[in-house]
Amino acid sequence: MTADFTPTPPQSQARNPLHGVTLESILTQLVAAYGWEELGRQINIRCFTSDPSINSSLKFLRKTPWAREKVESLFLFMQREQRRGNL
Repeated sequence: MTADFTPTPPQSQARNPLHGVTLESILTQLVAAYGWEELGRQINIRCFTSDPSINSSLKFLRKTPWAREKVESLFLFMQREQRRGNL
């Protein structure tokens, strides 16, 4: 007898503004908009303030959920401000 297992489809990501956006893309856009110095002021973590680079920041952010959440939050804020015409 075989078990009838039907996997449930993944929840829709339609309302998730980060769906399909890579962390590298987020970081690149933030650096382009703010620069490393301002990014380090906004989110005070060493990978932004001491010899910053995309690669070193990505390594840190992938290992550190609280820092990644701050970066994603700033990215969403930046997007809202751009839509409003404030940036």
